[in-house]
Amino acid sequence: MFGTESSLSMFLNTLTPKFYVALTGTSSLISGLILIFEWWYFRKYGTSFIEQVSVSHLRPLLGGVDSNSPSSSNASNGEADSSRQSVSECKVWRNPLNLFRGAEYNRYTWVTGREPLTYYDMNLSAQDHQTFFTCDSDHLRPADAIMQKAWRERNPQARISAAHEALELEDCATAYILLAEEEATTIMEAERLFKQALKAGEGCYRRTQQLQHHGTQYEAQHRRDTNVLVYIKRRLAMCSRKLGRTREAVKMMRDLCVFQLMKEFPLLSMFNIHENLLESLLELQNYADVQAVLAKYDDISLPKSATICYTAALLKARAVSDKFSPEAASRRGLSTAEMNAVEAIHRAVEFNPHVPKYLLEMKSLILPPEHILKRGDSEAIAYAFFHLQHWKRVEGALNLLHCTWEGTFRMIPYPLEKGHLFYPYPICTETADRELLPMFHEVSVYPKKELPFFILFTAGLCSFTAMLALLTHQFPELMGVFAKAFLSTLFAPLNFIMEKVESILPSSLWHQLTRI
Repeated sequence: MFGTESSLSMFLNTLTPKFYVALTGTSSLISGLILIFEWWYFRKYGTSFIEQVSVSHLRPLLGGVDSNSPSSSNASNGEADSSRQSVSECKVWRNPLNLFRGAEYNRYTWVTGREPLTYYDMNLSAQDHQTFFTCDSDHLRPADAIMQKAWRERNPQARISAAHEALELEDCATAYILLAEEEATTIMEAERLFKQALKAGEGCYRRTQQLQHHGTQYEAQHRRDTNVLVYIKRRLAMCSRKLGRTREAVKMMRDLCVFQLMKEFPLLSMFNIHENLLESLLELQNYADVQAVLAKYDDISLPKSATICYTAALLKARAVSDKFSPEAASRRGLSTAEMNAVEAIHRAVEFNPHVPKYLLEMKSLILPPEHILKRGDSEAIAYAFFHLQHWKRVEGALNLLHCTWEGTFRMIPYPLEKGHLFYPYPICTETADRELLPMFHEVSVYPKKELPFFILFTAGLCSFTAMLALLTHQFPELMGVFAKAFLSTLFAPLNFIMEKVESILPSSLWHQLTRI
């Protein structure tokens, strides 16, 4: 026993201050590297790497639940239900007001050198185009067969070349669509190409309309030609809106909304043309018609959107915002009209809490993506990009929003567990928005995530060991005494146990054990 103590004290006496500096410096460096990696991983994926590895790999090894037990089967069923709910909540929708790639997105890239669209977003668009513009009988028409391959092509130049090749064979509506979307560098040029696509598309539509009842092949062709025709008319209406011919755009969009409500064409509801109509009517300041459209589409059976919720809030705010004063309201209380406006704002903020920061210009806007996630940051960007001007036009509307929007969060203190007017806020929006939005944009996250424990732990460990390294370097003798005292204290329980064992065991046995 005394030999063990003497060897320990001899070992501690041989340690020089340089050893302690090296030890604490190395510990600080390693913990600092872990901290940097953890912070980068949290910023990129929204979770702690160490925590994720612990939950995914270590917990099953340390004591997983028996897969045959009823509780395990119930848990797995619950996880499956939650995963299905997560998938349905995080469905990605096509942006009704998406810009033109050639005339708008590409021009942004030429000016700034930044890519406004992600690969994931463009891949979703390619899938949409194949759904809208192709069918199983495309091989019967050479031009359509070429375009079927073109929509699957990743290289933009290869797609454009294929569209020109298809036009050499015949007037192909989908070829004109591709050129208008991707090759045209101005809205006027895109409109000219869409008008040519409309002429070709109407001819195909009339032919397949007469033959649609002759078999499933003709029915599929007619469904595809209907999608093509509606897409062309919608983009022509958007061209008119961008070129200042707003009344013409409204007329075209009204006709398309009637067509959209026809039950035999369910795919057309994916276009959400009523949102284009709402934006155009707001530009005309035709608020009565805006209210009429909202009465038709702001229904409990239809999926909500930021456009519907915030437009309803804007109309309610318009009635009181010009005379609204927070000081006067705090003295006399809110009137009935003001209460309705505040409730409408709270309803909109609960649906999508990211929008107010863009409307109030607390966050900078970027070009909206081609697809959006409802209740997510991508939808907030798409809404604010087109509707900020309409809020500015209504006097006092932004002031009312600024004074009241944060009160929503007091009504729903635990948004991931329980909502107020809508379902609980989905937990998957951040991950999906990071896929849809470019890297240079800082994704808005709601509710704000607290820093994981392991980031705080590694930060504290790095700071503590760095401080020890600095003190050991500056005061080597004093820190050496502290280190020896600390190690002696650390080994004191071990020495105590050894003494008790030595007193219990016979000396001969203890001698044999120490020799081993």
